[in-house]
Amino acid sequence: MEGFFDLHTSYDLFPEISEKPGYQISVVIPLFNEQDNVLHLMRAVQNALTGYDYEVIAVDDGSTDNTVRMLKQVADQRLKIITMTRNFGQTNAMAAGIAHSSGEFVATLDGDLQNDPADIPSMLEHARTGGWDIVAGYRANRQDGWLLRKLPSRIANAMIRSLTGVHLRDYGCTLKIFRRETADRLGLYGELHRFIPVLGNVAGARMTEIPVRHHKRLYGKSKYGLGRTTRVLGDLLLMIYMQRWMRKPMHLFGAVGMTFLGSGMLLLVWQMLRLFSETTGTLAGLALSLTGVMVVLMGLIAEMLMRTYYEGAGKTPYSIREIITGPVRNGHAFPPPPLKTVTGETVRS
Repeated sequence: MEGFFDLHTSYDLFPEISEKPGYQISVVIPLFNEQDNVLHLMRAVQNALTGYDYEVIAVDDGSTDNTVRMLKQVADQRLKIITMTRNFGQTNAMAAGIAHSSGEFVATLDGDLQNDPADIPSMLEHARTGGWDIVAGYRANRQDGWLLRKLPSRIANAMIRSLTGVHLRDYGCTLKIFRRETADRLGLYGELHRFIPVLGNVAGARMTEIPVRHHKRLYGKSKYGLGRTTRVLGDLLLMIYMQRWMRKPMHLFGAVGMTFLGSGMLLLVWQMLRLFSETTGTLAGLALSLTGVMVVLMGLIAEMLMRTYYEGAGKTPYSIREIITGPVRNGHAFPPPPLKTVTGETVRS
């Protein structure tokens, strides 16, 4: 979670974000050492969104090359440049960009030109007409190496689908469209950007996916490699916990703890019946019992932390899509009464 609190406590330093003009769509682009791609990328976004009321939030994530200087060369009224104090990682850069955006919809896009901005309009239309909260892109014809990129990605995608129950083809594709309220609820930190669909599922978002174009990287070097595998597995465990037990941690810790405690007690009883004939069995029973007690106590602590998280921060463990007031007939709310004017004032009849 390094960097998460640094970013979020710094928002008060930017009072302009509280006066949001509101655009049709905000395009958030995390960038790290992409100096050779910046000019081509900004031109591609401009061409793709001609006719739209849009803004681009370019987040430089501590680049050590000329990425920021290239961004300043193409700066205009639609481009907001956010420079991080150091490299916080793609997830935190994405979170900062979303927090400083103001569009009705938010698009996230890689800065390496492998995602095609020309797909954004069709994804936006799909989100509008279908009422989707998240429209995820999947790379139908992925232009990456098979051994180091495609194969590990397919294994990871299959594992995430089977363990989380969120059945999307391509978790690694950054190109996605979000409704504003969904983007604000994601709670991105650490390295959870690849698990955005799972975070959306936890928040109750309606999701779909459509095929998008994918291009070979022409400039710069890839920031991904096999070294991220262990981090992905760790984050996957966190996602499973958040999906199944975050709001009810005692269901997990209680079950595990009572299993250990019950096993330990049974072993101790067996040893008593045998008059403690084996020291090893006795020690094992004590160890299992103590472990069970510790796990149950961990569950109680997790339960208290969960309640503090929701109650102390004014959060709720649920999200409401719509509130309908008034009587309902045939599944539809009654229309409001007509307006009429009385002595210069407009009132409901």
